[in-house]
Order: sequence, then C-alpha cells, then structure tokens
Amino acid sequence: MIERAFVTLAEGQLHLRRVLGQRAEERPLLLFHASPSSSWGLEGLMNALVASGFDHPLIAPDTLGNGDSVGPALESPDIAYFADSMRRLADALGFERVDVYGAHTGARIACEFAAAFPSRVGKVVLDGIMEYDEATRRLVVENYAPQIEPDAYGRHLIWAFNFVRDQAHYFPYFQRDTEHRLAGAAAPPATLHRATLDVLKALGTYSKPYLAAFEYRAYTRLPLIEAPVLLLRPETELPVLNAAIETARSLLRAASVARVAGTDSAKAAAIAGFLGAPAAAAGAG
Repeated sequence: MIERAFVTLAEGQLHLRRVLGQRAEERPLLLFHASPSSSWGLEGLMNALVASGFDHPLIAPDTLGNGDSVGPALESPDIAYFADSMRRLADALGFERVDVYGAHTGARIACEFAAAFPSRVGKVVLDGIMEYDEATRRLVVENYAPQIEPDAYGRHLIWAFNFVRDQAHYFPYFQRDTEHRLAGAAAPPATLHRATLDVLKALGTYSKPYLAAFEYRAYTRLPLIEAPVLLLRPETELPVLNAAIETARSLLRAASVARVAGTDSAKAAAIAGFLGAPAAAAGAG
C-alpha cells in the first residue's frame, strides 16, 4: 500500500509517497517525477514495481515547488539545488545509499544526484533525458512555463487544464501546428483533471523545476556518473527524447538501453530486472 508522509527540510515540509517494502534493509529506490505534476504521477509505476516482485523500499517525493511540497528557497533554483534537496531528504530518512529513477525533469534530478554524490548512489534509471540546443533552450525557457496569477474570472483554471492537455498533443505544447503535432493519444479526462489540480496547487512555483530542467546541461554531467545506468526507451515517449538516447548512452561509463512498451508494468519489469541484476552486468544491452 502506498503511504503518504512529510519530511522537514530547511525549506519546510517536503511531501512524499512511499512503499516500505518487504525487505526494508535493502537499498531504497528514490523515484523523481516529471513536471508539472507530483509523485501522484508515479503511483502506477510504484504499484507495478510491487506487483513485479520488487520489494525494496520505494520513496517518491514531490519535488520542491510541486505537489504538496513547499517551494524552493531560491528564486531561480537550478537542478543542482533540487538534487541536493534529495540528498538532504535521504539524510533525513537515514539512507546512506540509494538507487534513483527519474522521468523527464526527474531524470535531470536523478542524473545530477548521481553525478554530484557518487558515493550515495548504487544504480540509476533515466526515463527521458536530453540536452536542448541553445535555440530550443531559449524558446522553451521563455515560453513553456509562464508565471500565472489567480484571475478574478477564473481564467487561470482554464489555462491550467489546457496547459496540461496540450502537452499530449504538441511539442512544445505552445507551438500548436501540424509540424509540432504528436501522434500519441490524449490522456484520459480523469488523468488530465488530476494533473491540472497539481498545477493549480503549485501555481506560484510549478515553473521553477521546469525552468531548471530546460537549463540543465545533461551532456556535461552524464560522463561524471560512476554508477551503472539504465536508459528507458518507451515506445510512447516523445520522439525528441528517444532520439537522444544513443547520445546519452555514448556519454555514460556503464549504460544499457531497455526498449519497453509505454506502460507502467513494462517499465517496472525493466527497472526491477536492472536493479536486481549484478552491477557487472549493467553495461550489457
């Protein structure tokens, strides 16, 4: 069963979801979610990991500024700041060494966590990581995650729903034309509703992890990771992210790629197999 809890950091209370697992003595897996949602978006993967037989503790925090976590202490935090907050979370929970999984923004946080704190990491799973060229970086930084204020007529409510919905139809979502149209199906209404609530809940801070992720120089930091890395290649992923996998793999010391269906169960099977395998086998694949 997934439990919810809070841990107090210097910034205030950080919210997390967790499954303690049958073998609490095993190395925990920290799971870092994608923007702009929260660890709620990882519940399906967490349940699938448990169903697969993976019985290590699972800890999925809400990134500072997302979900039910307090906002960052800095006005313009970078990914190094968010990674350090996760190190401090591990300290607070008494975890000397962890495995890490991250999706999109969370993949950048996982990458930096592993690069900056090598002695604290066993293995790493990256689910969607790349570094944007300078022109694309400037475009998304300037347009992707605008500052939105509550509106007397409730227009911020409509904006939040369309912001979440359009990300399933276009990349980047604000370029709503044929060239940038995505082939995937839209998320179910219930999922859109829940993701919209996450954005509204953190309306004043949701943009901070986003902007940090877009600015992150992943290709400079990937070579510093000493731990074995699994790169997930879901068949439903954004083409631009899957196209970057071989570049990321070439920069890593010990990396493998898992082509999977875009389901939680498929990802869970690959993750559980990787984390349960001997470290010496991590370079294969």
